[in-house]
Parts: sequence; structure tokens; C-alpha cells
Amino acid sequence: MPPAAPTPSSKTFWRDRSVLVTGGAGLQGGWLVRRLLEAGADVVALIRDWVPQSPLVREGLLDRVRVVRGQLQDQPLMERVLGEYEVSAVFHLAAQTIVPIANRNPVSTFESNIRGSWSLLEAARRSPRIEGIVLASSDKAYGEQSGLPYREDAPMAGRHPYDVSKSCADLIAQSYAATWKLPVAIARCGNLYGGGDLNWNRIVPGTIRSLIRGERPVIRSDGTMTRDYFYVEDGAAAYLTLAQHLIQDRALAGEAFNFSNEQPLSVLEIAEQIARWMDRRDLSLDIRNEATHEIPHQYLDAEKARKRLGWEPLFSLEQGMRRTITWYERFFAAEESASEARETR
Repeated sequence: MPPAAPTPSSKTFWRDRSVLVTGGAGLQGGWLVRRLLEAGADVVALIRDWVPQSPLVREGLLDRVRVVRGQLQDQPLMERVLGEYEVSAVFHLAAQTIVPIANRNPVSTFESNIRGSWSLLEAARRSPRIEGIVLASSDKAYGEQSGLPYREDAPMAGRHPYDVSKSCADLIAQSYAATWKLPVAIARCGNLYGGGDLNWNRIVPGTIRSLIRGERPVIRSDGTMTRDYFYVEDGAAAYLTLAQHLIQDRALAGEAFNFSNEQPLSVLEIAEQIARWMDRRDLSLDIRNEATHEIPHQYLDAEKARKRLGWEPLFSLEQGMRRTITWYERFFAAEESASEARETR
């Protein structure tokens, strides 16, 4: 395996570079936009739905980016955006990311995650200014594998709707790199968590919200499923690192990289850790065992990213989780203050 290349300095690399972020209003999108703005990039954010509680809106980041309202599946729109804004780098994060929603409504998931990906990549293929694309895949793209932890040479073997959608998008990206030399690389992260995630049926935000409210946290599964838990600020740094290396070395096109802190925990363990860090161990877990079509054990090996990209996580699990807890405590305090203000009017 080749030695790690030196990481380009983000202080100058992204300055004045036109960058498209799809899914800018999502969890990872908001944190990535923030990092890009700090680095001086000229950011274009594709947003489908208006989410006033998202960090992109609440923290005033929306006023500092060029906003395009629309859907990934609209290929003419993607071609217009890439051309008119002279985009040179793309971070493709937009996706339907909730497993139960995919199980209930697979078509919308396939439309956004599969068709949306090929529409964007085809538009990029027709855009000569594109220097690099990072496609956000997932550990779910591997499906269920017998060998753990998952390494990048494992096959894409999704079986259920969400997993299949990620496997397909991942393979489509590899196809565009192999067939048309499109400079696209793939990031496969574990379960992302962090401030700004408003999908309350996810274990981390749902548990924190319940504990703040003095309620028992709900566990949809039996709690034994094992996962990586990967902090969003580490995710943003990982995407930037991969993009910078790809733009400087197109030999990385078509390659995939796992990003993980390599500390897998069961659902019960992560919920109990959160309760301990919030000093709310008096509230027992409400284990419902209702989840279906979930992979029992899934976590990643990040050796390739460490060796090839010189990447390391910036935060431990405890550091990331404490920052996340603080974000939600402030979020709910602000919500309560706003509610009280409305009531006194």
C-alpha cells in the first residue's frame, strides 16, 4: 500500500474555490458547509426542503452561501448549477438516510439515493471544470458481511432498501470513474452523530432528547446491534481531506475509503454512555425490539484512510458526544425560551 501523501493545507486550498454541497440542510451538510466557509470556499448549497431548525438556517450560514432549491433527480438543473457557478468540487451528501422510512417507502429512497446520484454524476461528466467529487456512501453499502470489521475490498452486498440504495450509488460512482475517468472518490462512514440531527428516531438525538425531557429513551431494536458512531466534525474533516487528495491525485478516482473511530458499540452501550455523561442513569431504557431488516453487527476498518490519506479522527467518542450533548442542551433551552416568549405576548 502506498505511503500517506502529505495533506494539502486547507487554509489556502479551498480559498475562492467554487464548491457544490448537495444536502446542505442535512446533518453532515451543515457542518461541512461551515468548514468550507471557514476555509474561504465559495459554497453553493443544493437544498430540497426548507428546514428552519437546521444548523444551516439557525446559525446564519444560509446567508453566506449561494442557495439552489431543487432535487438531485433534475439532471438539467444539476448541469445548470455546475456550469453557471463554475463548480470545481462537489460533495454529494444528499440522500434519504432513515432505514425505517426506506422500508416503508422504498421508491422515494431509490429515487433520491440512486437516481439522484447518477443524475449528479452524469451532469458532472458533462462539466469540464469539475476537478473532484466526493460521494457520501455508507457502511450500509456493504450489506451484511461475515468478516468484521469491514474493509474496502468487501463487496457491495445490500439486501434491504436503504442498504441497496447505498450499494447502488457506490457502484455507480465506481462505474463513472472506471468508464469515463470522472474524478469521483467514495467516503464510507459509520453512523454519523452530532449537533443538528433532528431525526429523533436515531439513537443519539432521540436518547439525548428523552433524557433532557426526563423521559425514558426508546430503543427500537433489542439493543444488541453493534455500530460505529462517527462524529460529524470528524466527518467534515474526512470529506475535505479526501477531496483535497483526489483533486491533487486523480489516481484516487474510483477508490473508496472507510472513515471510523474504530470503537464499535452496541445500541445499549451507546445509550447507557449518553445517560452516564448526562448524569441521567435514573431513567431506564425502553427496549421495544420493533426494528426489522437491520444488520446485526457492522463496523469499519479505517486503516486505508490512515495510511493513504494520513487521516486521523480529531475527537474521541466521549469528546464528540459531550459536544453533541451541549449542542442539544442549548437547542432545547432556546426552544423553551422562545415558547415562553410567545406565551407572554
